[in-house]
Amino acid sequence: MTQAPTTDLLARARAWLAEDPDPQTREELAALLAAAEGPEAESESKLAWSQLAERFADRLQFGTAGLRGELGAGPMRMNRAVVIRAAAGLVAYVKRENLGDLVVIGYDARHKSYDFARDTAAVVVGAGLRAALLPRALPTPVLAFAVRHLGAAAGVTVTASHNPPQDNGYKVYLGDGSQIVPPADAGIAAEIDAIGALADVPLAADGWEVVGEEVVEAYLARAASIVDEHSPRDLSVVYTPMHGVGRDTLVAAFHRAGFPAPTVVAEQAEPDPDFPTVAFPNPEEPGAMDLAFRTAAATGPDIVIANDPDADRCAVAVPANGNAAGSGNGTGWRMLRGDEVGALLGAALVAKKAAGTFATTIVSSTLLGRIAEAAGLGYAETLTGFKWIARADGLRYGYEEALGYCVDPQGVRDKDGITAALLVAELAATLKQSGRTLNDLLDDLALEHGLHATDQLSVRVQDLSLIADAMRTLREQPPTVLAGLTVTRADDLTAGSPDLPPTDGLRYYLAGEAVRSARIVVRPSGTEPKLKCYLEVVLPVASAADLAGARDRAAELLAAIKRDLATAAGIDA
Repeated sequence: MTQAPTTDLLARARAWLAEDPDPQTREELAALLAAAEGPEAESESKLAWSQLAERFADRLQFGTAGLRGELGAGPMRMNRAVVIRAAAGLVAYVKRENLGDLVVIGYDARHKSYDFARDTAAVVVGAGLRAALLPRALPTPVLAFAVRHLGAAAGVTVTASHNPPQDNGYKVYLGDGSQIVPPADAGIAAEIDAIGALADVPLAADGWEVVGEEVVEAYLARAASIVDEHSPRDLSVVYTPMHGVGRDTLVAAFHRAGFPAPTVVAEQAEPDPDFPTVAFPNPEEPGAMDLAFRTAAATGPDIVIANDPDADRCAVAVPANGNAAGSGNGTGWRMLRGDEVGALLGAALVAKKAAGTFATTIVSSTLLGRIAEAAGLGYAETLTGFKWIARADGLRYGYEEALGYCVDPQGVRDKDGITAALLVAELAATLKQSGRTLNDLLDDLALEHGLHATDQLSVRVQDLSLIADAMRTLREQPPTVLAGLTVTRADDLTAGSPDLPPTDGLRYYLAGEAVRSARIVVRPSGTEPKLKCYLEVVLPVASAADLAGARDRAAELLAAIKRDLATAAGIDA
């Protein structure tokens, strides 16, 4: 005889079912309840019980990243009921703080994105405010731009960015066009908690606006303005939107700026919420760029560019026979690390006489700081995430190593994979005119500032407790030597500092004869079930002839640090 779920769990599930406005998730939850209570085989009943217990163990917590999770029925999943409550909490916060009366809403092409966007509009109008939906599925940067451009009180975009296809998310912006940070996140979360019955949330049947294409046109005009109208345009590019919504906007931006149309990877050109050609729709993931490299092998472009599905990130690949490290995995192409692109864009903006603060995060390379210092510019390091970078005083340029770049904070105060691609294209075309490449500029930076080599140890888990166990092990038994380098300082970032708010992370500084400096940051991912360890070693380089050897030594050191760190953390790397 199978063990039935507890009366309390069944009552909560039935109450949720009664309120659920979505026929699809109602059917899903009803089937789970029937399997848990019915005469099915014991294995089926146990599975249903486990699913119910997981879905009703708590609810998705609203924070600085908004909401993100797997689609499905129940409070621990992304669904229409959860979104309606989140929208009602946001609207209550906007009204309480007297922020204004307009909320702009964008969405990508994932499963349920348009439904969640319409529900948000219905809540906004039902609360007596104005809602404006973007005209179609568009990149997240267009929404961030629209918030500032339209003078909105807040903005919402429905996207899970580069997460797997079964996920979706809900990202919130306030009137300056940047993502929310404390205390706004806590204020919105408190308003969500105060929502009673879902039936008590007023939902308008209509009355929201649909913004015309003029907002997209305004974004494209602003994007094209970041490149010099007289700079070179001779550049061939292979581009993939990774089954996302970036293609039309990026191709239009290239046309508006005067660049030749990129060759789009045909198999990944159309938006597809199932992302059929990739295991994970993230250019950083192994295999995600294979089709782009295959297209490049057939067409011979100067560079390869990729966006993630909501086009707020930008990846760049260069020919692997250049003089930078990396074999290209046998494809003839090498993915540039986010830190390399971040440094290249910083150098490009210095060459354009940019003024203001350059900012990056504590998990990114320190090279941007060297570039800013040499140019007499301000520099700031923040916690991970563009919600923090966007708040750097006097921000002119910001990037994070996870392929996010803000090259025009007055236009889009968030990461923007479209404008980043334009600036990369301008830089590559300018170098090409002089017979040089992005690899050559990376060499120049290494000679001027030292070779800053970075790598990442990223461990994806099914059981989140493994991440907590690894963090606890490192705190209780901190490493003293890694790859023969002495750990000279260990910071537990949960305590915070005058420069940084508290966060769950550890930072190590290392020293040794082989390096100028070395740094490691360990933290749980804020958006995926991963433990992430960010590594950097800085080696002196006396001449161009020493570059290849220095890169080899750096690669060996980084590989050894990864091995030793995994052992110290008790994780299987």
